[in-house]
Amino acid sequence: MEQIQELIRKYGLEEDLEHVIIPLVSADGTRRRCFLLKRRFLRIMFHDTHFHDYPLEEIIEATVLYPDMPLSESILLVHKDPALDAVEPDKKNTEIRGEGEKEDTD
Repeated sequence: MEQIQELIRKYGLEEDLEHVIIPLVSADGTRRRCFLLKRRFLRIMFHDTHFHDYPLEEIIEATVLYPDMPLSESILLVHKDPALDAVEPDKKNTEIRGEGEKEDTD
């Protein structure tokens, strides 16, 4: 939980006993807040109906850095797969979004 406290201080976030509260400003200028449960891991469901558990620290980073993107996409930008770093940039985007299907050769 020490890393979470560092993120709260770093980004000027709020908290209560059960939540990390992220203040956001929407595209039309209205203020809103995102409440994240204080749990070690939170489950994110992706468009193709699979899910994965991510550490709360990464979810906070994804929400603060990419507030207008769906969390299922922004978490992938924060939680980069090291194998994608060797891929060309235009190919990297299609693999992150799941558009690059691999051919089954068996």
